[in-house]
Amino acid sequence: MRVLGVDPGLTRCGVGVVEGVAGRPLTMRGVGVVRTPTDAQLAHRLVALEQGLDQWLDDHRPEYVAVERVFSQHNVRTVMGTAQASAVAMLCAARRGIPVALHTPSEVKAAVTGTGRADKAQVGAMVTRLLRLDAPPKPADAADALALAICHIWRAPAQNRLQQAVALHTSKGRSA
Repeated sequence: MRVLGVDPGLTRCGVGVVEGVAGRPLTMRGVGVVRTPTDAQLAHRLVALEQGLDQWLDDHRPEYVAVERVFSQHNVRTVMGTAQASAVAMLCAARRGIPVALHTPSEVKAAVTGTGRADKAQVGAMVTRLLRLDAPPKPADAADALALAICHIWRAPAQNRLQQAVALHTSKGRSA
């Protein structure tokens, strides 16, 4: 399974591609950030973000895109930019028919470090270890994107079984 993780942000959008399956060593296929100029108009920044994400999708051909679920923050301006960047990532994937999964920050932290309250340094250290890298990816947005991809690879099999069970239960209820 090849997953593009996206840590959405309007100024710096972390992106990371991880390949592998749960229970086996994972491989990083790419990591970086898509940057947009802070002095540009919002609409132009969103277009720049779209172009950057499209390039990552073209270059790496992921089977899934995992995006950090936007959560409420005290700074409304920050959460708006994050939500807009998240929407662009989902749109780019949907245009290509690539399934999108949303994971909360605490889900990602718990999957990668064992605790949902881990700090950025702990996440970076575990990503480095799990992917057998020489150093933590910089900036932290890039490490977070890899953590999202890892989280999805590890959680997807259980999520798929749950969705199949719900679908089976629902279909049996309709036919009764």
